[in-house]
Amino acid sequence: MITITAVIRAKKGSEATMRQALLDVARHVQENEAQTLGFFISQDESDPALFTTYERFADRAAMDRHNSSSAVARFFDIARPILDGPVTLVTALEISAKPT
Repeated sequence: MITITAVIRAKKGSEATMRQALLDVARHVQENEAQTLGFFISQDESDPALFTTYERFADRAAMDRHNSSSAVARFFDIARPILDGPVTLVTALEISAKPT
């Protein structure tokens, strides 16, 4: 299993726009990406400008399809001007998970 964890900070006042842009990607994943096995979005309770995603892919090809999708391109078109600093990405091999 390949995973990506992303830490994303929006500029103050842009939280709702960032939230919707992330939810739009999640909707695309749900409707179009069977090999994306999980796509989780979190918004920090005490700092609503801070978002994280946790993404689980069946294999590297699924991750590459997701990352090159039109939905991800649209997300970055929206997010780029409202980012408060760089996006931190960690791509990893999942070594443990609680079965669902």
